[in-house]
Amino acid sequence: KECPTSEELEERLMQEDEWTYLYHFSKIRQNVLDWYDFDKDKTILEIGAGCGAISGLFCRKTKQVTAVDLSKRRSMINAYRNKEYDNLEIIVGNFEDIEFTEKYDYVSLIGVLEYSIYYINSDDPFTDMLKKVKSLLKPDGKLLLAIENKYGLKYWAGATEDHTGGFFDGIQGYNDVDRVRTFSRDGLEELLETAGFSENEFYYPVPDYKLPLEVYSAEYLPKKGDIKSISPAYDRDRYVLFDEVLTYDSLIEDGMFEQFANSFIVISG
Repeated sequence: KECPTSEELEERLMQEDEWTYLYHFSKIRQNVLDWYDFDKDKTILEIGAGCGAISGLFCRKTKQVTAVDLSKRRSMINAYRNKEYDNLEIIVGNFEDIEFTEKYDYVSLIGVLEYSIYYINSDDPFTDMLKKVKSLLKPDGKLLLAIENKYGLKYWAGATEDHTGGFFDGIQGYNDVDRVRTFSRDGLEELLETAGFSENEFYYPVPDYKLPLEVYSAEYLPKKGDIKSISPAYDRDRYVLFDEVLTYDSLIEDGMFEQFANSFIVISG
């Protein structure tokens, strides 16, 4: 069976209301790093490549892509959808168990760090995951990281925690939640510094890193009126406890947007 064309896939996505289709196949996913100034002559290790939603972007932007994922099924989908590229190698397996023979110019952790407990067997899997990544980077290499903010405004306003499906789980410190963690802005920066990443540039995708429509930087933060809609709940119902748009305007006026952005993109070295 032939792989659907880009136009056919977009038409299918317009007709579907299933989050799984949107997450794995929407081209909007690539906005998370399509803006970044990659060096075309460099290499990247993509950890947690999934069905290859971002692998194709990396193939276009860099010289060589090594994509790793735990799932053979998702890796086969990745290989099929990105078969036009001859600079993509896909490895199926646990990131911790793979013996890499080279170092990379970039390593990406897009929606992966929060699941470090599944990858890394240690008492401090999140720090050790980042240390492992650092060991695979060249001296001037960059970590490309995307993750939710545990204090993202949408969670206060009535959206469930993305990974657990529970209300306020992150805000309340993941009480009785063992397998996943996200972090505050300052907490994430401290974690990165502990792992040896001393240079960390934060960016703020809106509405979040999964399907970003805008990406702000510390040098260009949103102004009052720039955020015009509430954060979508892609795969489950949510409450609307207060007006997020008005609240973001208030946070922006008080210089607090960075603490309550729903997601972070971090470029670390």
